[in-house]
Amino acid sequence: MIPEDRLHQIVARFEYLEARMQSVMDPGEIAAVTREYAEIKPVAEEAIAWQALQGEIADARAMLADPEMRELAEAELPALEDRAVAAADSLRLSLLPRDAADARPAILEIRPGTGGEEAALFAGDLESMYRRYAEARGWSVDVVERQESDLGGVRELVARIEGENVFARLKFESGVHRVQRVPATESGGRIHTSAATVAVLPEAEAVEIDVPAADIRIDTMRASGAGGQHVNTTDSAVRITHLPTGIVVTSSEKSQHRNREIAMNVLRARLFEAQRAAADAERSADRRAQVGSGDRSERIRTYNFPQGRMTDHRINLTLYRLDAVMGGDLDEVIDALTADAQARQLAEMEG
Repeated sequence: MIPEDRLHQIVARFEYLEARMQSVMDPGEIAAVTREYAEIKPVAEEAIAWQALQGEIADARAMLADPEMRELAEAELPALEDRAVAAADSLRLSLLPRDAADARPAILEIRPGTGGEEAALFAGDLESMYRRYAEARGWSVDVVERQESDLGGVRELVARIEGENVFARLKFESGVHRVQRVPATESGGRIHTSAATVAVLPEAEAVEIDVPAADIRIDTMRASGAGGQHVNTTDSAVRITHLPTGIVVTSSEKSQHRNREIAMNVLRARLFEAQRAAADAERSADRRAQVGSGDRSERIRTYNFPQGRMTDHRINLTLYRLDAVMGGDLDEVIDALTADAQARQLAEMEG
């Protein structure tokens, strides 16, 4: 069922905002009105098209009672009703509650799990995969912290990704990613299984997450890592410890001032995600059954190199084009995860 009352409210609000944008507004109001207008416009346009289509169907059905128009109406009605079915499906999806964080930049964290050096190498492969995906979508990737392993893998990566709908596209990536392959460190040709953990957090604004100065300890230290003249020459790296939770964030760029800003952004993102997780837990007693629950202990995906396949265990999706996936071609799996999440939302709303 399409909630007609809600459609009328959406269309009325859209028309109000449209008229408001043609009037004189103070600078503080312009940004808020423009943002709301951009958010509501796609839904309102679908609602208006739906209402117009319902009017056409009503007119065609009324024509059935007219002997002179009956044949024309019988010819038009099936096509109109088919359009109505497709329009209803699209409209129901557009009416689903949106995650307020979808349009935000994201903090991407990758760390090796079980598997030693091979796990670190795989973590590096995941970093490359997400970098290529970001590049294909025109996003920017800024590394906050990156620690390499002895063989060039990744011990820890924290990066900020900015662009259109970053969190919406990446939020289902949180969890344990498992790899099955012959490691470069293996001389016997045996297939090993190792893992890396991915976390994707929406960036939080300072007004949402207030971090009192008394709750943090800030330490400065020499930057460490490969290359760069600033390494081991200045105390530019910053480590922030959130005392109530024990969360530790480090940033090692050249500018100490910039490092403080970056580290605070990451800390707010982690605290914001903790709040979101707590709210989700209250709404659902079985968060582990939900796609994108963000549970980092959940094994979500397996990358099997000998068979050239990637399997996402949450939706039982298997793709036999692993090279393309590792090359950043993630849209098919992300689209499938998004569609599954939307189907779950629809089932909950209509159940």
